[in-house]
Amino acid sequence: MTGVEQKIVAESEQDIRLDRWFRSHYPSLTHSQLQKLLRSGQVRVDGARVKASQRLATGQVVRIPPLQQVKSRMSARELSDEDKNYVRGLVIYKDEELIAINKPAGLAVQGGTKTTRHLDGLLDGLKFDLLERPRLVHRLDKDTSGILIIARTRPAANWLGRELKSKAVKKIYWAIVSGVPRQAQATISIPLVKKGQRGKVRVCPAAAGEPGSQSALTHYEVMEKAAPDMAWLAMMPVTGRTHQLRVHCAAMEHPIIGDGKYGGSGAHPGGLISTLLHLHARSIEIRNPNGRTIRITADLPEHMKKTWRLLEFDENVPDPQFPEGWALEN
Repeated sequence: MTGVEQKIVAESEQDIRLDRWFRSHYPSLTHSQLQKLLRSGQVRVDGARVKASQRLATGQVVRIPPLQQVKSRMSARELSDEDKNYVRGLVIYKDEELIAINKPAGLAVQGGTKTTRHLDGLLDGLKFDLLERPRLVHRLDKDTSGILIIARTRPAANWLGRELKSKAVKKIYWAIVSGVPRQAQATISIPLVKKGQRGKVRVCPAAAGEPGSQSALTHYEVMEKAAPDMAWLAMMPVTGRTHQLRVHCAAMEHPIIGDGKYGGSGAHPGGLISTLLHLHARSIEIRNPNGRTIRITADLPEHMKKTWRLLEFDENVPDPQFPEGWALEN
């Protein structure tokens, strides 16, 4: 590119987030680079400043500044065979519309400051028989392992994004927490709010009516317990707030083992238990774009398998059904 470019949002891109639109059109542009362009006003939509989360409408005009001097970190180069084999080895489900991977703990989904190796930079390795680059439709924390859904085409990304936004998707997470919750089955209803400056943002339980707060709802069931020290929880987030499960568990005073950000000293029991985060996206039930409901399950990462063996928990038990009517209020 030698100058400013104006691109019109296509009909097939209706309601897509701006950052995802950029990943589709400019895959070599990292998330942090896009954020800098947005903060400086170099990227605009219909002449107005916008955020990365802005959803686009058909016919809107996106202003793109000259990008020839914006250096890509990873995705601009051709992936090595080693990288391709690595990311393809994470695949646990694939059809014509979507791919599911079992993301390992420690692999970031997107790049940022000091993060040069990330899933977004490896997506070219998941093209398989298509020319189109796959697209991320949701995220997991860097230290959280488990199922991550990736759309294989732009229409599939639009469909899956709407499904996730409508809460039609059922996701089950497994965690080991410190102590044993008083209620074996409950719903945590504690609103959350982000506090702090860029780079040091922390999610906290919110006071009633606190500006910027968002409702957050999590069902949980105690699957097994090693009383009084630890318990295995299955959790289903009804809402999808940042760090929701980690903050909700900490708010119950039963932080997730290995959660140094929110758990404090209670998150590190010592002994033979790994200090890595014990939070795993275990299963997902989702409709693919042809309307067929699929259910995918991801094996535990090795550090959690070790804990299951140590505590003599059976990882082959079925997930709970989470009936309505449980209540644990803020």
